[in-house]
Amino acid sequence: MKKGIAAIGLLVCASAAHANVALFLEEPHGTFGDMNPTGHAAVYLSDVCADSLTSLRSCQPGELGVVISRYHRIGGFDWIAIPLVPYLYSVDSPQQVPQNVAVPDVARLRDDYRRKYLEEIVPDLPDGSAPKGDWTQLIGASYDRTIYSFELKTTPEQDNQFIRAFNSRRNKTDFHILFHNCADFARKAMNFYYPGAVRRSLIGDVGIMTPKQAAKSVLQYAKKHPQDGLLTVVIPQVPGTVPRSAPVRGVIESVLRSKKYMVPLAPLAVLHPLFGGTLAFAWMEDGRFDPRRLAAAEDPATEPAVIAQQLESNPVVRPRTMLEAPR
Repeated sequence: MKKGIAAIGLLVCASAAHANVALFLEEPHGTFGDMNPTGHAAVYLSDVCADSLTSLRSCQPGELGVVISRYHRIGGFDWIAIPLVPYLYSVDSPQQVPQNVAVPDVARLRDDYRRKYLEEIVPDLPDGSAPKGDWTQLIGASYDRTIYSFELKTTPEQDNQFIRAFNSRRNKTDFHILFHNCADFARKAMNFYYPGAVRRSLIGDVGIMTPKQAAKSVLQYAKKHPQDGLLTVVIPQVPGTVPRSAPVRGVIESVLRSKKYMVPLAPLAVLHPLFGGTLAFAWMEDGRFDPRRLAAAEDPATEPAVIAQQLESNPVVRPRTMLEAPR
């Protein structure tokens, strides 16, 4: 079985019984990821599909759902909808997913998909070549990073309400990295289905919404509401020579793990016990949730992992079985 088919199957195998809404917690990568290791957040809906890049509809039989997220500087839109398979792998079907990739392969796959489906928002340069920019975040996410999916059940009524609400809302870019970022979008989308499920952390993230805090919130909500059927899946980064993604961090955790910040902060923490205690508490809270602990497969770098171990603080997490996507 191709690794891409297996990973997609892990996400959709429960859809035969019921629909799902999933928070995608995506690891940071590249130069920007080094500077801001909070990663990215997106939302996957198994029974909602893309009528266009900015319009949603109910899925038809055999369709695998849509991933939506907030982006910066892409077509002037606040959010864009991409079908699941292209979002993960820049191809139309699971059977086209490569088992290994190099940087030129990823660039070619993305440009091929852009030319077929995204030219209206990402046109060619005057010389006919592909432009640079954030549009590469829309497709082929699994080439750049490992993704952790946290799914909760939905109903057709909830999905229809979501479609009507998001299709009718203003969709113009209003991105702000501190107060209106990708994790804020994910928080509002998840809370549409489960009000109050995703909350900010005033201590661990100084009130800034982060992807890691969103995932922690979903796990905490599911612990209190086991009837909503939390299922979690690890979608590994595709093997190859593309640089590997890094662990996802919270705001305070990022600061404390950075030597350039720790040196000036250390004397302040010693001289001001309250400040030092707050940092220590934030460190412990973030450290207790490490998404990489969720990857239970023996070889997560090459085989999509079903999360088989139950976290001590989240006993509702249970494994899925593998199932190939519809052919």
